Amino acid sequence: MRKVERAEIKDLVAYEKAREAMRARVIAIKTHRRVAVGPNLTVLFENRDTVLFQIQEMVRTERIVDDAKIQDEVDVYNALVPDAGELSATVFIEIPELVSMSQDQVRETVNRFQGLDRDRVWLVAGGVRVAARFETGQTKEEKMAAVHYVRFALPPAARAALADPAAEVRLVSEHPWYRAEASLGPETRRALLEDVSD
Repeated sequence: MRKVERAEIKDLVAYEKAREAMRARVIAIKTHRRVAVGPNLTVLFENRDTVLFQIQEMVRTERIVDDAKIQDEVDVYNALVPDAGELSATVFIEIPELVSMSQDQVRETVNRFQGLDRDRVWLVAGGVRVAARFETGQTKEEKMAAVHYVRFALPPAARAALADPAAEVRLVSEHPWYRAEASLGPETRRALLEDVSD
C-alpha cells in the first residue's frame, strides 16, 4: 500500500474547509474496519485513508505549520500503513466503566493486560494462525499502554482464507486474564482483502 506523502497534507485553512467531508468519509470506512474482541479490546484495521486522516487531525490539533514538523508526523504515522501482504491495526484496551473509576483503578485494570503483546492476539484465517506483531516500546514492565500498534503478516494461505466466504476468520485474544474472540464479517473481510491486495 502506498505511503502518505507530505504533498497530500492540506494546510490548516484548506483542511478546515474539507474536514467535515473527510471526517464523514473516514468514519464510514472505519465502520467495517473496527472489530470488538469482547468488551475490553477493540481492533481498528488501518489503511492509507485512516492514516491520512489521523495525520490531518494531528496537524490541526497541534496547529503545525512548519514543513519539517509536518513531515515528522507523516513519517511517524506512515508506520501504520500496511506493507504488502500485511494488515496493520491499532489495538485499544477499553474500560467501559472508566467514568466511575479512580486513576489508580484504571491503571490497575489496564495493567491486567500485561503480556498481551507476547503472542496473545491472533488472526485466525481458516486453519492459519497469525500472531499480532506488536510495536515495541509501548509497554514497560510496570505499566501497560492502553493503545498498541500491531501488524499481521499474512501468508498466502491466510490471504486465501480471507477471500473464501466458507472459511472462518476470527480475531482471538488468549491472554490468561482476557480470553475473547470475534468473527470478521463479510464487509470487514472485503476491506482487509483490499489492504493485502495492494
